Amino acid sequence: MDEKQLSNALNGVVEDAVNAVGVEVNTASIPLLQRVSGLNETLARNIVHYRDTVGPFKNRKNLNKVPRFGPKTFEQAAGFLRIRNGDTPLDGSAVHPESYPVVKRILEKTGTTLDKLIGDHRLIGSLTPSAFTDSQFGEPTVRDILAELEKPGRDPRPEFKTASFRDGIESLTDLEPGMILEGVVSNVTNFGAFVDIGVHQDGLVHISAMANRFVKDPHTITKAGAVVTVRVMSVDVARKRVGLSMRLDDKVDQKKRPAPSTQQKRVSQSKQQRPERKTAQTENGGINSAMAAAFAQATKKKR
Repeated sequence: MDEKQLSNALNGVVEDAVNAVGVEVNTASIPLLQRVSGLNETLARNIVHYRDTVGPFKNRKNLNKVPRFGPKTFEQAAGFLRIRNGDTPLDGSAVHPESYPVVKRILEKTGTTLDKLIGDHRLIGSLTPSAFTDSQFGEPTVRDILAELEKPGRDPRPEFKTASFRDGIESLTDLEPGMILEGVVSNVTNFGAFVDIGVHQDGLVHISAMANRFVKDPHTITKAGAVVTVRVMSVDVARKRVGLSMRLDDKVDQKKRPAPSTQQKRVSQSKQQRPERKTAQTENGGINSAMAAAFAQATKKKR
């Protein structure tokens, strides 16, 4: 991939993330501020210089005092710039200053205060968005405002879920066929998926054990980072291999054992040879005893 195209793509991803989550204007760095929609490096430097010389921003209106921060820039960037613990809680939310009149109408309709309204799931859930629309703000905008008031400063990213590794299962020797464990998919290949189950050695779920149906592409079943529940089908400590199945009702063949290693074969052969040496010694001992008896008898006759 072309280096310039890659750089542009990465910059786009960062800007999308910044604009989705928002930026704390009183603590953000220049490189972070310049990623905000409507801002550039010069404006970002001016914002930082203003707060360093004048002090922290108390409200979003103060942004208009920043050099070269004009009305158009305010329109584009104000909604992404957050001011925590400022003059109004709305400045710490994703509600754009231009939409504050809608919030004012909601307060008048409900007869409550802003501090009580924010976070009141029951009250906000009972409101009808269409009752607060006008020529400037449509129903979709009002819905977004109500959602932000219900969960101010919410993180738009999905909940991050991690696997719960079982206590006491820390190495291959702790595994037993038939165990059902939770793990994280570390990689997906054309022949299956590798799953981290907390034993410092990923197990393999073969494509044939990923579902109770024919699977043509493992990527349609799972993906890297997904949390899955698997059944331990086989454990080969010597070769550091673990066979897993995502079909939890699969039966484990207890008779099936992993092939012994070369070292194990040598030990086994050594044990088998020991009795043979003992037998040979016994037979030799028997022969020697018979010869001694015959010699003793011949000696007696001579006497």
